[in-house]
Formats: sequence, C-alpha cells, structure tokens
Amino acid sequence: MTKAELVTEIAIQTGYDRNTILMVLESAMMNVKRSVAGGENVYLRGFGSFITKVRARKIARNITAKQSMVVPEHKIPAFKPSDDFCDMLK
Repeated sequence: MTKAELVTEIAIQTGYDRNTILMVLESAMMNVKRSVAGGENVYLRGFGSFITKVRARKIARNITAKQSMVVPEHKIPAFKPSDDFCDMLK
C-alpha cells in the first residue's frame, strides 16, 4: 500500500477530503521523524514503537581491495511492532 492509497482509504472511511488527510498524515510522519532523530522514542499503543538503535563499532572488509576498515558506532531508526500487530499476521 502506498501513501496515496492509505490517504484514499482513510478519506473513504472518515468522510474527510484527501487534502486534509494528507496534511494530517504528513504532519504525523514529520513529528515521528523529528522525535526519533532527537533521541526520543515514539510509542503507539496497539501499533508499535519507533526507536533508535545503536550499531556497535566493527571491522568490515572490502573484498575487491582486500582491505579492512573500521565502521564506527552509529545510530539507525527502527520499528518494533506491538504484540497485537504481530498476532494479526498469524
């Protein structure tokens, strides 16, 4: 499902126009991104959590150049679905 399809589906279910739904969805996504980038986790009960994970420093190999290189510790965004969400997939 694309964002456009999601907006259309929500518009049909709620009766609001697509532009209003799109603005609300864009605002929600921007706030989630801003919070996670700022180091704050976002918890949506019954849906899941947007969290920041820390990847440890490691040694990687460039096979073509036959060299080892150090990949520094870095942060990545992650999504952890709730148990209710996971149960729907069974």
